[in-house]
Amino acid sequence: MIDNLTPAQRSETMRRVRSTNTTPELVVRRMVHGMGFRYGLHCKELPGHPDLVLRRLRAVIFVHGCFWHCHSCEAATLPVTNREYWAGKQQRNSDRDRRNIRVLRAAGWRVLIVWECQMRNLRRLEQRLRRFLSVDV
Repeated sequence: MIDNLTPAQRSETMRRVRSTNTTPELVVRRMVHGMGFRYGLHCKELPGHPDLVLRRLRAVIFVHGCFWHCHSCEAATLPVTNREYWAGKQQRNSDRDRRNIRVLRAAGWRVLIVWECQMRNLRRLEQRLRRFLSVDV
């Protein structure tokens, strides 16, 4: 299959992909806030710049896009074009994520990864967040 976009169009499309304040991240933020928790956002002092940082609980939450962070769901499949590039990109992201999580845990932080595909079942996601944050269900 051939990419139907010119390199300039593809570049513009990719430039619009956000890394913060994504829809899944906003959903998680609303849920956590609705549970009564307050948090910091995208803490640059912590490895990986976690999306939500709950300092009192020593807990961080990452909201990962399935494609970008190489999840094992159907959304993470490689594009038809430029497969080598994307496979390498996903692998580097995944390796970096593992490193960051290891460093955070070694420093005493609890880490939760929320995958984009988990937005399909919001009740289950809320239960998972409550368990992680040790709030009665």
